[in-house]
Amino acid sequence: MAVIHVLDHQTIDKIAAGEVVERPSSVVKELVENSIDAGADAVTVEIREGGTTLIRVTDNGSGIGKDQIANAFLRHATSKITSADDLTDLVSLGFRGEALASIAAVSAVEVISKTPQELTGVRYVIEGGIEKEVEEIGAPDGTTVLVRNLFYNTPPRRKFLKQPQTEGSYVAELVEHLAMSNPGIAFKFVSNGQTRFYTSGSNDLSEIIYRIYGREIAKELIPVAYQSGDVSIDGMLGKPVLNRANRSYEIFYINGRYVKSSLIGKAVEEGCREYLMQHKFPFCVLHFRMDTQKLDVNVHPSKMEVRIADAPAFYEIVRTAVSETLHRTEMIPEVVLTGERSARPAAAVKESVPEPFEKTRAESARIERTRAAQPEPGQSPAPQSGPEKEQAAHFETTEGPTAGFEPAEGPAAQFDRLREEPAYFTGQAVQTELFETKVLSEQARKRYEIIGQLFETYWLISYEDKLLIIDQHAAHEKVKYERFLKRFRGHETLSQAIDPPIIVTMNPREQECYGKYVRDFEALGFVLEEFGGNDYAIRGVPTDLYGYGEKELFLAVLDELADDPSAGTPESIRIRIAEMACKAAVKGNMRLSRQEAEKLIDELLTLENPYHCPHGRPTIVSMTKYELEKKFKRIVT
Repeated sequence: MAVIHVLDHQTIDKIAAGEVVERPSSVVKELVENSIDAGADAVTVEIREGGTTLIRVTDNGSGIGKDQIANAFLRHATSKITSADDLTDLVSLGFRGEALASIAAVSAVEVISKTPQELTGVRYVIEGGIEKEVEEIGAPDGTTVLVRNLFYNTPPRRKFLKQPQTEGSYVAELVEHLAMSNPGIAFKFVSNGQTRFYTSGSNDLSEIIYRIYGREIAKELIPVAYQSGDVSIDGMLGKPVLNRANRSYEIFYINGRYVKSSLIGKAVEEGCREYLMQHKFPFCVLHFRMDTQKLDVNVHPSKMEVRIADAPAFYEIVRTAVSETLHRTEMIPEVVLTGERSARPAAAVKESVPEPFEKTRAESARIERTRAAQPEPGQSPAPQSGPEKEQAAHFETTEGPTAGFEPAEGPAAQFDRLREEPAYFTGQAVQTELFETKVLSEQARKRYEIIGQLFETYWLISYEDKLLIIDQHAAHEKVKYERFLKRFRGHETLSQAIDPPIIVTMNPREQECYGKYVRDFEALGFVLEEFGGNDYAIRGVPTDLYGYGEKELFLAVLDELADDPSAGTPESIRIRIAEMACKAAVKGNMRLSRQEAEKLIDELLTLENPYHCPHGRPTIVSMTKYELEKKFKRIVT
């Protein structure tokens, strides 16, 4: 018979640390979240060797009292909650009371902290979960935590860490996400003695995105501001040109907490579906604010997974917010014949940036110097040259309160110049700024001049100083799709009777799925009846689909619904409507008359989103007269 052992305290701590402390970035996340909860407005993160040998997090927050410092490292000790009832009203990022104890169990930790109410601070050292030193010390307000030799006493965990450079990249990405979640906090990230990234804490999300992702991303952003009930959404959404091959650029925050949510991701992708090609994903940084009673963050020790009450309703709010934001913006891709030299990237940052506590100290010093420089009655003014003047100037430029945050040639200066350029997005698309009305509008239509058809696929249109090129298949596909979708939503889809019927066999799971979504199938135009056993007879199909593979379409919709049902109108049905539109649309290499082209253009202008076909391809692109004249050397730059 096996003997049941009661594990000792250190073993318990190491086991528990395995859930909380996965790698150096996990440590940084927990420590920075503590800094944010402490009310800090400046946080510095420094690592060496990817965080395996040293992690230092410094903040200017409220600090930890001398009599509380030891309690902070006890398991399940926290200042964020007092009972389980508080879990439904969480406003802090941390609350489990496991982080510091877990970190201390697998590393050597040193903490220097001081509260504003105390004259001196405290230095506390704990290694492998065992307290080593406690002493009074002079320190600025705030907390500095140093974590050395991570996993020194758990070799198996240390062995599975990646190379220092890779681990460092995880930390850098985390700090970037934390900075975007708190634009009002000045972040600084130092790796192996070099400043890699910093923000000014100016509360400007677009500036932070510029510093992280560069000019080309920053100029293609659309501000998002949406409110529905107690849910508010704000942030930045990338134009379709910023599409990515994976979801790594979908960044979400709920009540200031960075989260990973497949529900939100799918809702955002659905809102962008008409603008993106298949298997492409949007760029977005979105902040959600909602009632804490409808949110459960106590799912996993990492606190990055959340559960949301009434998920279908939340899904629809997110989808609507994204869709309406994009529909308000005209986005016609512009053909550029002449390449432009890209701006200097904002990644290499070498400017001097003060530590959080240095800002206040340097500001006080500056005020004192200003007072000293003012002559007393009867005294001569301060010298305007000489060693004293040079020393003062040097101090002002290297230790001033904004030193490093607004360098003359750094990212901030580049960002300011970007704001002044016409290409920088400030809430409206570039095309909207160039013309009084949108290019695709009833008012603009009166000034169109149809030149003709090219390659029996594209229509060329002259409009003011632009050449518009319309893909007849994509445009007609979009018109057909909008018609189908409108009829589907209004339950007005026409059905074509077929004889003999099409027989399909469905297993129990498929039968259950069909019964659940039977109204959606009927709205599409499918008419089915039981044919005995597991067989069903398709006696009616959508009129526009007749002769285009009706059985295959029905089974494809059924398969997707059985595998992954979505909230509201099933996404798979919308996709199949798009396929119906594609099959029924006029194809390329088909000659249209001028009258047919004019009718197609007129119908295109009535749509909410005439810029992309249902699969995300553009229906129209433009080329400016300026670009053509540059190509023909009429304009030389």
